[in-house]
Amino acid sequence: MPNLPEVTAALEAIAPLRLAAGWDSVGLLVAPRWSDIARVLTCLTLTPEVAAEAVREGANLVVTHHPLPFRPILRLTPETGTGRVLLELVGHGIGVWSSHTAWDSAAGGINDQLAAMLGLENVAPIEPDTIDPQTGFGRQGRAPAGSTVAVVARLLAERLRPAAIQIVGEAQQSAGRVGIVCGSGGDLIAEVAAAGCTTLVTGELKLHQAVEARAAGLAVVAVGHHSSEHFAMGELARRLAAAVPGLDARPSAADHDPIGWLR
Repeated sequence: MPNLPEVTAALEAIAPLRLAAGWDSVGLLVAPRWSDIARVLTCLTLTPEVAAEAVREGANLVVTHHPLPFRPILRLTPETGTGRVLLELVGHGIGVWSSHTAWDSAAGGINDQLAAMLGLENVAPIEPDTIDPQTGFGRQGRAPAGSTVAVVARLLAERLRPAAIQIVGEAQQSAGRVGIVCGSGGDLIAEVAAAGCTTLVTGELKLHQAVEARAAGLAVVAVGHHSSEHFAMGELARRLAAAVPGLDARPSAADHDPIGWLR
């Protein structure tokens, strides 16, 4: 049976933790009770529903994209949502790991998968890693000839099936050089524009970030935070299972977008 060091070494090889942002909380966040790891559950967000699924399915480790805990905890009690989830897992001996922004930035990680989905050419990081320049923050690449912002949005709608897509800028303008920042890319408008991108694909952005993007001449396609990342947790489970013989790694079936849309 695989053990914890084998599983965490494989996770580290898939998404080296040195690629994570300095503000991030990554790695082993909650140690499992036992060293033997037979089953791993991957998820985007560790919700009460995912925790209950982990218990029900006999998982030994949950690999969540969004860290839990993310910030230091002063007390662990059932009075908070975070406390209830962590106490449920700890009570059943289940550990928690997060790769978060390391998986965003890794080779074959979330941003690379989005770039491949769009068929971008000459793909490179927006800010390359100093050790491995093929990895690093974000991705940028040239959209196929004739691609407009609307074409990019429709392709993402077909592949990701988001509840809705937001567009900033003119839908029929050329997509040109596309920057990709999964999750919350609205804070990085200036960096993406400075890299020479004319379109940004991200998960979410705020009103004033949309105004900033328009002023910078940057079109934005926002597919929703959950939709921009959730699809890649199945790939992470597949790669982890392939790297650790005998390990049952599977994506959570209870991991859903917490935001709904009334149509």
